Amino acid sequence: MAEENAETEQKISQLQMFEQGLQSFLIQKQQFQGQIVELESAIEELSSTTQAYKIVGNVMVLTDRDELKKDLGSRKEMLEIRIKAIEKQESQLKDKATKLQEEVLKQIRK
Repeated sequence: MAEENAETEQKISQLQMFEQGLQSFLIQKQQFQGQIVELESAIEELSSTTQAYKIVGNVMVLTDRDELKKDLGSRKEMLEIRIKAIEKQESQLKDKATKLQEEVLKQIRK
């Protein structure tokens, strides 16, 4: 009986770790989505201007508008790929958590 309780407690601890992992994924995803919104706004602004500036270190330099647009677009794509990877990991972790939760509930109901 004590062995079952220890095993159940261990599984509950693991569930809590899964929950923390899911929260971490959510925070990362929100940060990336915020960056995407900023990039989309910058790309839109570039469409309505003839001059573009880029910050390099502590200096703002004049740069080619189309080149900057291309650079921002590739950054956006990279962030979208990262978000998809996070969503995949999130889904896998949710599946593991669901299975573990079912095991814990079965043990508790015994």
